Amino acid sequence: MPKRILQGVVVSDVQEKTVVVRVERRVMHPVYKKYIMRSKKYAAHDEENVFKVGDLVRIQESRPISKNKRFVVLAADSGAQRSATSSEKQATEKRVAAGRDTARRRARKAAAAEAAAKE
Repeated sequence: MPKRILQGVVVSDVQEKTVVVRVERRVMHPVYKKYIMRSKKYAAHDEENVFKVGDLVRIQESRPISKNKRFVVLAADSGAQRSATSSEKQATEKRVAAGRDTARRRARKAAAAEAAAKE
């Protein structure tokens, strides 16, 4: 029987040689027929402690390694994670730039109002 391979996001890397991976799946609601997200966390073996929180990884089913560990980390899906991270950074930069621009406008209006009041 083939071993399951799942894809998820690392949510914890505190333990030695272990990462906790959250795997999400979509299921249809039995009554409302809408798709909803369900998630489950798996402890996976990470021999070199290379994966950090937020990394998108693939895990494979294996023999029991410890009481809770039944999966081994195969590799990181770096392409998908980089694109998500870069788009999030761009969105954050836009929000920050917009906030700075608004603050500058407010400062200019206040300075103009003070100058008008002095005249």
